[in-house]
Amino acid sequence: MIRETVFLVDNGSLEPPATLSLRRLASALSERTGVTVEPVSIRHSNRIPPEQVDGLPAEVVEEALAKRAAEGVQRVTVVPLFFGPSGALTSYLPEVARRFPQVEVRVCPTLHRKRDARLAQILATNILGVAIQLGTAPAPRAVAIVDHGSPARELTAVRDALASEVARMLGEGFKVAPSSMERREGAEYDFNEPLLATLLATPPWNSGDVIVAMQFLQPGRHAGPGGDVATICRDAEEKSPGLRTHMTALVGESPLLIEILADRLTSAFL
Repeated sequence: MIRETVFLVDNGSLEPPATLSLRRLASALSERTGVTVEPVSIRHSNRIPPEQVDGLPAEVVEEALAKRAAEGVQRVTVVPLFFGPSGALTSYLPEVARRFPQVEVRVCPTLHRKRDARLAQILATNILGVAIQLGTAPAPRAVAIVDHGSPARELTAVRDALASEVARMLGEGFKVAPSSMERREGAEYDFNEPLLATLLATPPWNSGDVIVAMQFLQPGRHAGPGGDVATICRDAEEKSPGLRTHMTALVGESPLLIEILADRLTSAFL
């Protein structure tokens, strides 16, 4: 009988809340599927002092594969906590996996899939939650969907597809635009535009109440309280005194994400 295990894998972060969030999601996925799911990061997280993550050191994929190989594990199923085909999955993970030829590493589909509207549903629900708190306002209400930004066109395509899906779900009462938190220099990365800072300087996103929909999975340096996105919003408000930004909850906080992850894991066993 093949010895195997399942990893829920994120990109990794030096911020303790990201590791704690990954562990929460892995635990919830285990409970939902009846399969033991272990939280593992691609990189970085093992540098967090254990006392900052409940005394349990975080694992990164290279260390985790080495340990499982030594224990005689023959197959590792990776459930990616990624919106789309990040280079961490398509380049770095295969490179690491080749160092352990005795372990078969198979990777489930990423979160965004055609004909699966649940990610867009999460974003739309988060947007509506903020809109309800703000009360009635002249339509259309401005919404900026923001992701991290990526050197991979495929990931920006996910951002744009989600923005289109969300716009259809919300209807004419909302004006939805995609944006990225940051980008690399050079014309070859122009596909990341508009940046959030640029969008928040552009009508109608530069005045009144603007909902910033967080296409981020977990808290950390970018999406956590006082993080990069919050700083961009604060700077935009200072430049446009009539602007008031309102950030939504993160995608990783939605119970529906566990259902998506459960389906991705189930697909590995079909």
